[in-house]
Amino acid sequence: MSSSCLKSLGAGLAVALIAGQAQAQPDPMDAQIKSLQRQIAALEKQVNALKHRPVPVKAEKPSNAPVLTMPGNRPTFCTADGANCIGITGRLHFDVGGYSYQPNTALTVPQAMRNGVNARRARIGLLGTFANYWDFGIVLDGGGSQDGTATLNNAFIGYKGIKGMVIEGGYMDVPYTLDEATSSNNITFMERATPQVLATDIAAGDNRAAFGVRAFDKRWWAGAYLTGPTTGYDHTTRVPVGTTARVAFLPIDSDAATLLIGGDLLYLWDTGGLPNTNQLRLRDRPEVRIDPTRIIDTGVLNGVDNARVLSAELGGRFGDLYFQGEYFHYHINRTGFSDLNFTGGYAQASYVLTGEKRRYSTSSGAFGGINPKNPFQPGGGWGAWEVAARYSYVDLNNDLVFGGTQRNLTFGLNWYVNSNMRFMLNWIHGEVERRNLAGADLGAKYNAVAMRAQVAF
Repeated sequence: MSSSCLKSLGAGLAVALIAGQAQAQPDPMDAQIKSLQRQIAALEKQVNALKHRPVPVKAEKPSNAPVLTMPGNRPTFCTADGANCIGITGRLHFDVGGYSYQPNTALTVPQAMRNGVNARRARIGLLGTFANYWDFGIVLDGGGSQDGTATLNNAFIGYKGIKGMVIEGGYMDVPYTLDEATSSNNITFMERATPQVLATDIAAGDNRAAFGVRAFDKRWWAGAYLTGPTTGYDHTTRVPVGTTARVAFLPIDSDAATLLIGGDLLYLWDTGGLPNTNQLRLRDRPEVRIDPTRIIDTGVLNGVDNARVLSAELGGRFGDLYFQGEYFHYHINRTGFSDLNFTGGYAQASYVLTGEKRRYSTSSGAFGGINPKNPFQPGGGWGAWEVAARYSYVDLNNDLVFGGTQRNLTFGLNWYVNSNMRFMLNWIHGEVERRNLAGADLGAKYNAVAMRAQVAF
């Protein structure tokens, strides 16, 4: 074979060998492509898994979620629109005191009065509003003139959908007389005056079944109620039925001064009680409730067809001075016995040393309490201070009824720690003139000192 042929054959074999080696060696681009394909497949799996996983959604606050407010430090829950509310209310009036009691003779009843303590009011309950216009209240009280077993104090429903008017019914504090229309949290003295207590006990007062209406504007207040028994009454017997009415006007009402003039009527239609019994009794304690003993008392009056009380009221404020007074005439109509007429009244005044003022409340037709401008706190304010004086009298002597004549002179000092707390100090000098049918002296003289710690919300 020639040399040129051999060269050509060798060159062909070399080319073939190089080509085979090139085909046997892996391409680096193919490896990168396969790696990318594997990564894409893994990402597709993750995306598919995320598609089927539940996505958490942030919960939006419901539009009707309750809102907690603290008006007057009273915990109150309301719907967001304020149409429905329910709040916790309570008050504690804890009293301590003592007497210097001197009966005129051994025939006087009582012969002594006891020092001690008394939870005069210990209330807890609920107050609320439904659908903007309906109010309700349910309150229990474990206190009283003799503290002890808790009783139903208030349970009422009211409608206020008419501007300047409230229609209400249930067990409630009937707003009859100026002093009764003033909350027990805001009264100037530890107890309301005896002549007022005697009137309200006939057919009004606290925890009384009643239905009525009150209407008011800036310059007037008027209300009338049909009343029944108080809580705890024995409903197996005939229930008492009465009527109250009150009207008040404000001829003057400005920042400098306020003057209120009013009148009241109470009429007892039926005394209630056992069949064929028509009885009524007027009695009261000294104007403090540590010892619950009554010291003036008509005894049981029989044959009572009806009872009527007419009264007039005057109240007002001039600067830091506040004054208030009421006069009462009681008429008892009886069958088989002579009719009876009694009288009573009181006048009181107070002065706020720290400059705060009692403001008139349009809805209650009475004056409110003192809200300290500088509540007490260590190193800070000293609250508000008020001094007060009152004279009261009642005469329950008429014809052959010898209930007695009581006169009280009371001085008071009130410390308003803040808008929810108050401490009160009262000193009372009093005397009872009373005789029996034979003319024997049953009277007494007394001095009493009492203090109250008050918390209310």
